[in-house]
Amino acid sequence: MSDLFDPFQLKHLALRNRIVSTSHAPNFVEDGNPRDRYRLYHEEKAKGGVALTMVGGSTNIAPDSPSVFGQLYAGDDSIIPWFRKLTDGVHEHGSAIMCQITHMGRRTAWDDGHWLPVLAPSGIRERAHRAFPKAMEQEDIDRVIGDFTAAARRCQLGGFDGIEILSHSHLLGQFLSPLTNQRDDDYGGTLENCMRLTLQVLDAVRAEVGTEFILSMRITGDELTEGGLSAEDCIAAARMLERSGHVDLLNILVGTPYDDLGLAEWVRPMGLPAAPHITVAGRIRDAVDLPILHAGGIADIATARHAVSGGHVDLVGMTRAQMADPYLVQKLARGEEERIRPCVGLGYCVDRVNQGKPAVCGHNAAMGREQTLPHVITLSDTRKKVVVVGGGPGGLEAARVCALRDHDVVLFEASDRLGGQLVLAAKGMTRRQVWGVADWLVSEVSILGVDIRLNTYAEADDVLSEAPDVVIVATGGWPETLAIPGGDLAISSWEVLSSEVRVSGEVLLFDEVGDHPAAVTADTLAGSGCSVNLVTPDRTLLHDLGPTTSAVALRDLAASGVTFTCLKELASLAREGNRVRAYLRHALTGDVTERLVDYVVVEHGLSPMAELYHDLKPLSRNLGQVEHKALIGGTFPFVDTNRSGQFYLARIGDTVASRNMHAAILDALRVGAPV
Repeated sequence: MSDLFDPFQLKHLALRNRIVSTSHAPNFVEDGNPRDRYRLYHEEKAKGGVALTMVGGSTNIAPDSPSVFGQLYAGDDSIIPWFRKLTDGVHEHGSAIMCQITHMGRRTAWDDGHWLPVLAPSGIRERAHRAFPKAMEQEDIDRVIGDFTAAARRCQLGGFDGIEILSHSHLLGQFLSPLTNQRDDDYGGTLENCMRLTLQVLDAVRAEVGTEFILSMRITGDELTEGGLSAEDCIAAARMLERSGHVDLLNILVGTPYDDLGLAEWVRPMGLPAAPHITVAGRIRDAVDLPILHAGGIADIATARHAVSGGHVDLVGMTRAQMADPYLVQKLARGEEERIRPCVGLGYCVDRVNQGKPAVCGHNAAMGREQTLPHVITLSDTRKKVVVVGGGPGGLEAARVCALRDHDVVLFEASDRLGGQLVLAAKGMTRRQVWGVADWLVSEVSILGVDIRLNTYAEADDVLSEAPDVVIVATGGWPETLAIPGGDLAISSWEVLSSEVRVSGEVLLFDEVGDHPAAVTADTLAGSGCSVNLVTPDRTLLHDLGPTTSAVALRDLAASGVTFTCLKELASLAREGNRVRAYLRHALTGDVTERLVDYVVVEHGLSPMAELYHDLKPLSRNLGQVEHKALIGGTFPFVDTNRSGQFYLARIGDTVASRNMHAAILDALRVGAPV
């Protein structure tokens, strides 16, 4: 029986354990290259003990496979020096490193990059990326084989231990699947014909890189879709890859990520069962004599151990888990499993990438910011007294970081429990795992000995009595009455989620923000038996959410009977007996319609609760201001502008303006780490 910490021999490569960070695209590229931000992100995982980091998720090999979510480009030699710097940096810390390469086929956009036609085995449009592809000619096939070969050579020259060729859902996988291949030539019909291009690519790549270079394939284990590849088809394909003699490792994925829900099934956010496809990988492991890697919602150590010790896989991918905590392996080796910052499936990483933004971890603000922010907090030269006011995620992170600096930290919280808005965010079913963020932060501040004072509504005198050197105000925000005629007839989402107001019957839920709070509120209302219509002035529902989290949330709401209305804003409300008449104005035409409902519930952000900050501001050394250049650069952000001031003062999170949890945690780390 194998264990996570058993070494593993992958061909000539000795891996120090079984934990892998699999290929993904964090959108840290610069001109298609992995420069310092990209390199330091992967070096941090190597420092943390990962056995193998696979970089370059969906690294494109050709100009007719343009990047649509910040991938690397290995289609010319300019990337080789950047590859070398990256691989040297990771190797220096004891980890192996491989690069994934691919041609995306139809899974990209035609109107990006060089505006070349998108390629595919057949002219079938993909819903997610929306392109109508060109059915490939033999000349296209020959060119793509050459592009794979040239990209593999560049990876080898760049110092990688091996490459991974991506088949699943990309061009090679599109040839394999009957959902996307309707050809009647030598590349269509039978499984052998559909595998022809893959095997030709493998022949050409192996001839180019030689026998020692490690070659992995990321393949499908089961498309789980009517008319798609069955588990038996995928096992047969894996056996063909084994017989080729070219493949050293198989990385098994499941599903068809051709729409938002399909992507969510692949890169699973909270609201979906964790790691449901380990047995699929195990079936392929039983069928072939090749090492097996699997990643897919494996976020905790117990599940990872089960995957390895149960004989389902040889290597386990814990990619997002190491975004949340790149020192996961090191902490586990020290016997500090309870101190691993958990991935709770917030989905902020993958969703931001699919919105064209750099990935961030919802509650590890240092991830991707390794150039300026530390994952490992060092001790301060001078011990200070730090007062934090507010026990939400921002305040807890500030207290945690300052305590790690070895400061004397007092945390005031007005309510009888820590967690702040996460107490409300964890209501309902779909997003309840978000409480894991608060759970970890509360555990950490307790372990670190922070002086926690609950049921204390701190005022200026309470803070001053502590004789602080630094005060961090994290009191958050509060929902205000909607500024329309009759706005006081509406109920805030907070009143619903806190059960301060009992709501029943027919409910109009007006969402002016487009983020998780409205989805959680709708989930909670529907769960209590209400008939809910979610109304937004935006042209799309949950406008600010990315594809995985919004798809899962909207699926669950629709299944609960929630109905949806877009492009309508609340114009006014009027009491009519014991009901409320809502006047809705079309956001484009201005036409007004009416709805008679039992309740109107509103989610429209927060106004800062900043009274304490303003009371303390004239007494502070910096008049409450932080120097932006220093804050962004990770250096001491306070400047003495008030000679009579007694302490440095900062406000963070919603105490500044209505934003989200990640913003509050980032504020806290930026302010606290240099103190």
